[in-house]
Amino acid sequence: ARVGNLRGSDFWIAELHQDTPVQWRNAGARLNQELQIGEMHLSADGQVVYFHGLNPSGDVDLYAARWQDGEWSAAEPLAAVNTGETDGWPFVSEDGQELWFLRTYQGSPAIYRSRWSETGWSEADLIVSSFAGEPTLDTEGNLYFVHHFIADGMILEADIYWARRR
Repeated sequence: ARVGNLRGSDFWIAELHQDTPVQWRNAGARLNQELQIGEMHLSADGQVVYFHGLNPSGDVDLYAARWQDGEWSAAEPLAAVNTGETDGWPFVSEDGQELWFLRTYQGSPAIYRSRWSETGWSEADLIVSSFAGEPTLDTEGNLYFVHHFIADGMILEADIYWARRR
C-alpha cells in the first residue's frame, strides 16, 4: 500500500542492482485493476508468475503470466486447474513440476496439487482437506501449511503444520 497504487494494495516491480531493488514501478492496470491479482508465486527461474485473480464472473481463479521483452505477458487462466470453486493461493515447486494451491472443499479451504506434463497442468488432487491453507514446499518436497480454526465465520487461530514427503 503506497502512493501510486491503482487500488488499496498493488503489486510493484523493481530492478535488482548490486543487491538493491531500484526503479520501482507499479506492475500496471492489467494485473492490479483488471485481474485484481492476489497471492502470487514466482517460478524459480523468474520467468513465470502464478497468481490468483478475479475471473469474469467475479470468482477467484488461478492464472499464469510470462516475463517477455521486459514486461509480463497477458495472464492466462489455468483452465485444467480452475473449477467453479475458489482456486487460489498458488505455490510452484522449485523444479516447476508441481502446482500447489487452495480450493474450497466442502465449504472450507483445502490444499490441492496439480502436476506438470508435456500437455500442461493435470487435474488437481486433494491433498489436505478441511481448513488448510497457504501451501509451501521446501527443497526436499516437504509440505508446510497453515491450519485455520474457524468459528462463526471468523479465524480464531492459525497454526503451522508440516508433512514429510515420502
